[in-house]
Amino acid sequence: MMFRFIQLLISSFSDQLFPSLCLGCSQSLETNESFLCVSCRIALPETGQHREPYDHDLLNKFAGKVPVKFIASYLYFKKGGIVQKLIHHIKYKRRKEVAKELAIWYGNQLTMECKHIGNIDLIIAVPLHKDRFKQRGYNQSEWIADGLAEALHIPTHNNILFRTSFQESQTHKNRLERWENVMSVFSVENSDLVRGKNVMLVDDVLTTGATLESCARELIKFGCKSISVLTLAVTGR
Repeated sequence: MMFRFIQLLISSFSDQLFPSLCLGCSQSLETNESFLCVSCRIALPETGQHREPYDHDLLNKFAGKVPVKFIASYLYFKKGGIVQKLIHHIKYKRRKEVAKELAIWYGNQLTMECKHIGNIDLIIAVPLHKDRFKQRGYNQSEWIADGLAEALHIPTHNNILFRTSFQESQTHKNRLERWENVMSVFSVENSDLVRGKNVMLVDDVLTTGATLESCARELIKFGCKSISVLTLAVTGR
């Protein structure tokens, strides 16, 4: 009992010296707030695409290339906006838990509002190359997949899709350059786990769709029944 009291005292003292700050507005967080204050969470630019996931702008990214059953993103990514800040903290500030919690929030919405989730058999995150994984220490897309899996009660597998070569960042590349950068860099192992299955591919940000397209091609080649795509954010608006 005394030990618990000392822990709480130390925690309280630490919070006063080094208060947790909102990743959106940098204001101190209240006890019941995690990484965003209530105001910033309410202000998140949600797309609402999951309510009718046939957005032509998104589907056109894959049209004539790979068949995608449905596609949706949780948030709009705008340069200098709150979503860019969150993605930056997730990928470069080791705040991987933010990815999972955002995915849980989105998963809870999907459970209540998206009729297309019910037939998904498994969730697969876009993989990192092992060298990039060593650099970062984690794959942010796997944390997103874990959050969705927890909220949706759908299994996720990280031992199916692999990245076979190390590519430079996609950030400043155009559509053609992005496609050339990821063409034929993914492979499937344990293909029996995807054969005949409805797969949800998960990534952090949807830009041109080149990476997801390459992943989808490989999964379809090994007998995947259908591909759906979910991302935390989408650029372009």
